[in-house]
Amino acid sequence: MIAQIILTVLLGGILFYAWTEYRRSPAIGLTAVVVASGGLYFVWLPAHATALAELAGVGRGVDLIIYVWVVISLLVALNIHLKLRAQMELITTLAREVALLNAHLKAAQLPKADE
Repeated sequence: MIAQIILTVLLGGILFYAWTEYRRSPAIGLTAVVVASGGLYFVWLPAHATALAELAGVGRGVDLIIYVWVVISLLVALNIHLKLRAQMELITTLAREVALLNAHLKAAQLPKADE
């Protein structure tokens, strides 16, 4: 019972966060609401998680939830990695442009040997 209350509070916090972030990122907000709601459902009705696990060919409901959590975590990590990589490529491009612009400005400011 204590674990159910703790998990309910944590999942409720995730629901609140998803609700506040929905305007900024609807896809993430909606996904978080669905996952947290599913989590709350299985926290309070664990027998349904076991029944679903048996349908999926997994022994226990908690095992199924852990497997799904691992897959979701790996997808999130991959998504973050790809976004960070794209950000680094953009920063590299911007740094090159700034360096070239600075080189052109310095070259334009130098006095010419003919003068």
